[in-house]
Amino acid sequence: MSTPYPFTAVVGQTDLRLALLLNAVSPAVGGVLVRGEKGTAKSTAVRALSALLPQVDVVSGCRFSCAPTAPDPACPDGPHEPGPGGLRPARMVELPVGASEDRLVGALDIERALAEGVKAFEPGLLADAHRGILYVDEVNLLHDHLIDLLLDAAAMGASYVEREGVSVRHAARFLLVGTMNPEEGELRPQLLDRFGLTVEVAASREPAQRVEVVRRRLAYEDDPAGFATRWAGDEHEVRARVVAARALLPKVSLGDTALLQIAATCAGFEVDGMRADIVMARTATALAAWAGRTDVRKEDVRQAALLALPHRRRRNPFDAPGLDEDMLDRILDGFPDEEPEPDPEPEPEGPDDGGPGDGGPDGGPGGTPPQDGGSEDPGPPAEAPESPGSGEAPAEAPETPQPAAQENAGPEQAAVRAAEPFRTKMLSVPGLGEGASGRRSRARTAHGRTTGAQRPRGHLTKLHLTATIQAAAPHQKARGRDGRGLVIRKDDLRQATREGREGNLVLFVVDASGSMAARQRMSAVKGAVLSLLLDAYQRRDKVGLITFRGATAELALPPTSSVDAAAARLEQLPTGGRTPLAAGLLKAHEVLRIERLRDPSRRPLLVVVTDGRATSAGNAGGRTDSSPRELAGHSARLLQAGGVASVVVDCESGPVRLGLADVLARDLGGPAVTLDGLRADSLAGLVKNVRTAVASTASPHSSSNSNRRVA
Repeated sequence: MSTPYPFTAVVGQTDLRLALLLNAVSPAVGGVLVRGEKGTAKSTAVRALSALLPQVDVVSGCRFSCAPTAPDPACPDGPHEPGPGGLRPARMVELPVGASEDRLVGALDIERALAEGVKAFEPGLLADAHRGILYVDEVNLLHDHLIDLLLDAAAMGASYVEREGVSVRHAARFLLVGTMNPEEGELRPQLLDRFGLTVEVAASREPAQRVEVVRRRLAYEDDPAGFATRWAGDEHEVRARVVAARALLPKVSLGDTALLQIAATCAGFEVDGMRADIVMARTATALAAWAGRTDVRKEDVRQAALLALPHRRRRNPFDAPGLDEDMLDRILDGFPDEEPEPDPEPEPEGPDDGGPGDGGPDGGPGGTPPQDGGSEDPGPPAEAPESPGSGEAPAEAPETPQPAAQENAGPEQAAVRAAEPFRTKMLSVPGLGEGASGRRSRARTAHGRTTGAQRPRGHLTKLHLTATIQAAAPHQKARGRDGRGLVIRKDDLRQATREGREGNLVLFVVDASGSMAARQRMSAVKGAVLSLLLDAYQRRDKVGLITFRGATAELALPPTSSVDAAAARLEQLPTGGRTPLAAGLLKAHEVLRIERLRDPSRRPLLVVVTDGRATSAGNAGGRTDSSPRELAGHSARLLQAGGVASVVVDCESGPVRLGLADVLARDLGGPAVTLDGLRADSLAGLVKNVRTAVASTASPHSSSNSNRRVA
């Protein structure tokens, strides 16, 4: 077994270490979500924490780690007789991103349950993690239904496995830690709220600290055992401090003043629900115990707010998590300080500052600049974490109105701010897919309504009871049935087929030419695309962004699960120049071809945002014998021939409508919709299922839109 990197040897990352230690002191805090860029010791710190947890006393031979003094009465391996147990180290169980539901909660042998009436249960990772740590790396990439199961178990302290009326329950109390890189996609707000604390981490910009990180890492890789030995004393001190804080925790008093401070803080920041108040109370209590005190002070409440509230203040996926520390201080200053009880041993007020290893290069003033959350001296307000889509758009430059028909190249105009996003009508891909679970298009999924039955391919997970009985019934006499129960064999078992929703790849192709800047349309266009991005976030899609202007098309954002990254690219998008529509469509064809090889099960939805004009051939295959409009039509028909589902968002405005977007939509084999018609509350009609190459190229809804328009 490899030697883990010592927890106390982690350089900087003060808030990360504090949040992990507070959960070690009080698992009721609810776990930690660690957000940050790659290469910031997120996984290293989490994996090192298990060595600091006290050993666990367990019943010998129990697969569910029951405590000898208080065994679980519903333990599948029980009932347990009173008696001495055995000590073992606390486990750190890692949940892979690609894990199945059975691997997480455990597998119930349905065949034996039906044929023999035996509850044969194989424990999953939740059972392994009981009374230890459950670590989920890249938690934002985990399937939604697995996250729901995971957080439900963490909240209830138990795991339930239900299979066709056969149920198993076992205790599952663990410290939940998740890490994620926001660039790869966000968690839903409901799931963010289920994590007790959140920490933003970033690599230090201090050269001396970066040097120390490299020095320690190289020393560890050269001699892991020797490096761990050098830090063994510091590890022992922290382990002893965790044990002492756990023992002191029940004696900590949470006074009325502290409770009022907590309630006023949550109300002042307009946090939804009551979970934040409860988490702050538990965190402040754990902070006091960690500092060796029996009373909760204002600095404990302040530090608890910095850890428990930032991720609960997001109103939409494009908001960056963060907390206004000046506002926090104003709220807390409105309450008088309680007279602290005299402590037998004064402890440093900053729980982080007394930890082992802080006397080294990672413990001084050059800790982790963006995350220095010591409660002794709040210091300057922490920087709001950089999150795509959270920054302000560049100042708008005065725009010179251009004639609507002017198509020639012009000076580049500064990026404009997007209009307010709105709720859009749903666009979906026709047919039945088999992609990753989501909320957009119909698909065969592991969860959803039952639509039929089939013979299982491999391990049986979802039994179709009726189909199984129908398969077994004709053979009962031949099998010698003589009792009330059915004689069921493996060949009789049927797997339920289910239909749910999948997430798609939504590829935006946005016209950024000079004609789009005319009449200041770009602000409305960006608002529409931002609204579609918000819809893609809610439906768990991947998104990509292509822009075209001048003579080229550019892949501004490769397909990703991070819609806020797409929003940031969109906000910075300048306009101007001619309109190489064909180049944009061919770029989309190339991107979709590559993505089909990478993820063949995820179906694409192409959203072209343009007024339909084409004034430049650009780099569209180097053809010079056709006009730009002919090249655009040829490129669109190429996408239609590939079976790409498409929709055109028509950005044309003004009293005279050329209807070029309708022509493009027919070439793509999909509908066209105006910016106003995209709104969910609009009276304009919009097809829900866009047409593909197998459908008629004349969409009835597109035709109705065309009939309304002035040609």
